[in-house]
Amino acid sequence: MKNLDSYKSFMKSPYNSIKHSTYFDSYDHFFGDFRDKEITFVEIGVLAGGSLFMWRDYFGPKARIIGIDFNPNAKKWEDDGFEIFIGSQSDEKFWNKFKKKVGKIDILLDDGGHTYEQQIVTTEAILDSINDGGLLVIEDTHSSYMKNYGQQKYSFIEYTKQKIDQINMRFKDISGHKRETRFWSIEIVESMVAFKINKKASTLKSELISNNGINDHAEDYVYRNTKISSKLNNFFNRINISTKNKLVKKIIRKCEKTSTIRKFSSKKYFK
Repeated sequence: MKNLDSYKSFMKSPYNSIKHSTYFDSYDHFFGDFRDKEITFVEIGVLAGGSLFMWRDYFGPKARIIGIDFNPNAKKWEDDGFEIFIGSQSDEKFWNKFKKKVGKIDILLDDGGHTYEQQIVTTEAILDSINDGGLLVIEDTHSSYMKNYGQQKYSFIEYTKQKIDQINMRFKDISGHKRETRFWSIEIVESMVAFKINKKASTLKSELISNNGINDHAEDYVYRNTKISSKLNNFFNRINISTKNKLVKKIIRKCEKTSTIRKFSSKKYFK
């Protein structure tokens, strides 16, 4: 840990900052390629000021460092050259004002209040404002397994699982669900979830293609020794691809389950 660049910057900060020891490997992994570049970096939760100085040292003098906090006392860090915004991260109106004033950003690190509502509203509000190739990193996501941060049934991790489903819904033969194209991928490490922006890759259409090589008509062992599956496979082999796709879609729709969501301020994000 002591050899990690983010840890060195953390220790250099003249003001207090508290981090978990496992985070520094993740910081270097996610943020290393952004160092010494003209980027806009935003962190939620900066009251004591230590992390602002940490990120200024880590990213270098070309970086624009912006802090967000709910406590107006954080405005004092503007005297040190940081941009500071005061507001609630669970307030969509705050985000609308923030985005109009700041414009596009490259990285947002959420180290705010850690409630599910705060994390979810932040994600939904900021995804469209991150530059291509940028990142949204939600920190301290272990709160999804703890009490007092919201209804665990609608935790941030449950929300993330839904987003994983919506990434896979991009596949052309799956219908009936929302498809997520605001980000390309999700990477999960201990206590962090990173949304990676790649606009071209996230909007590509999946098409079945062949390299036109020689087909030896080998038996597909997926269905071997499975009585029901073998019959289904033989049936599909006798019909054309178009009909097969329609049947698969019909089967999927029948297997889909619905759930009733109890009252929750961010329930509109669980669909």
